[in-house]
Amino acid sequence: MERTAVNPVQWSKALGFNQGELVEGHTRTLYCAGQTSTGADGAPVHVDDMEAQLALSIRNLEAVLDGAGMSMSNLVRLNVYTTDVDLLLRHYGPLAARLAEAGVAPASTLLGVARLAVPGLMVEIEGTAVA
Repeated sequence: MERTAVNPVQWSKALGFNQGELVEGHTRTLYCAGQTSTGADGAPVHVDDMEAQLALSIRNLEAVLDGAGMSMSNLVRLNVYTTDVDLLLRHYGPLAARLAEAGVAPASTLLGVARLAVPGLMVEIEGTAVA
């Protein structure tokens, strides 16, 4: 697989994401469902705690990637949904650090939403990975 960052503007690179990711010659694509702060039984964990929810959502995303023999380094697209954009941005560091550690800056979208599927959940992360 060959990845090429597409950045007609440069401001997004400072925030840890590319405007686009051109992927050529790939053989496998994984579309990850939104990952939230839930335990193995699907019950919410860390209700109303953005920092802890974001950390567990990242771990849950990594578990899905690992299940397909991939890692954060394979992410080419990342969508983040939150019920409180300002609060999420104050706690965004661990996600940005994990992406930087993996050496990727996937094309990303951050959206503020009225609510997520389960009351008390504040953040949901979905991704697309290519290997």
